[in-house]
Amino acid sequence: MAVIVALGAFLMTLVGGWTAQRVTDRRHLVLGLAGGLMLGVVGLDLLPEALNAAGEDVFGVPRALLLFVGGFLFAHVVERVLAVRQAAHGAGNERVPQVGLTAASAMVGHSLMDGIALGAAFQVGGGMGAAVALAVITHDFADGFNTYTITSLYGNEKRKAVAMLVADAVAPMLGAASTLLFTLPEQLLGSYLGFFGGVLLYLAAAEILSEAHHEHPALSTLLCTVAGVGFIWLVVGMAG
Repeated sequence: MAVIVALGAFLMTLVGGWTAQRVTDRRHLVLGLAGGLMLGVVGLDLLPEALNAAGEDVFGVPRALLLFVGGFLFAHVVERVLAVRQAAHGAGNERVPQVGLTAASAMVGHSLMDGIALGAAFQVGGGMGAAVALAVITHDFADGFNTYTITSLYGNEKRKAVAMLVADAVAPMLGAASTLLFTLPEQLLGSYLGFFGGVLLYLAAAEILSEAHHEHPALSTLLCTVAGVGFIWLVVGMAG
């Protein structure tokens, strides 16, 4: 059942990427919406789940929050290292395509974990599985949208953006199928969610939103960001 439901996530991810591809003539709106979706996923979905699952504090600070900050710093360091390397080869201030591919790969990894969470939920029971399925399928639209957008934002060719989108779509099915063989410990899942939340927040704040408003600082861009956050809030509320 989990693998069948993951097929819905596969299709929804492709729809999200297709939507991002079709509205390139309103690039600032796409980036504003993508930033809002990512901010909503981090603040309203990933962090609360990580805090519930990651376990005890480490020197007075919840483990999930430490990993959240670590993920933010990791993304910042990776981008700076790649940018310095690019500059050393005479590329100036151009965006580094490898950063986009790395970020998209992280999105694929997250979708794989979504599939694992889906499979684990169906192991607990049908009701739990249905709730998680609703959350995964609806927010995979945002995953597909963001994966295509961020790969393209860093100057990668369209075929690479499409390849990352397809990988992101297939990942939930592979994750769900893997739960037929093993179960992921809750604390490990919570730690991962905290770290990944930090990476996403960096990409949303330092890259996507700054680019959206630099390119076209209009009220419509801001409204798209707010709409993205609101959409994730709706998804989280519907999932219970």
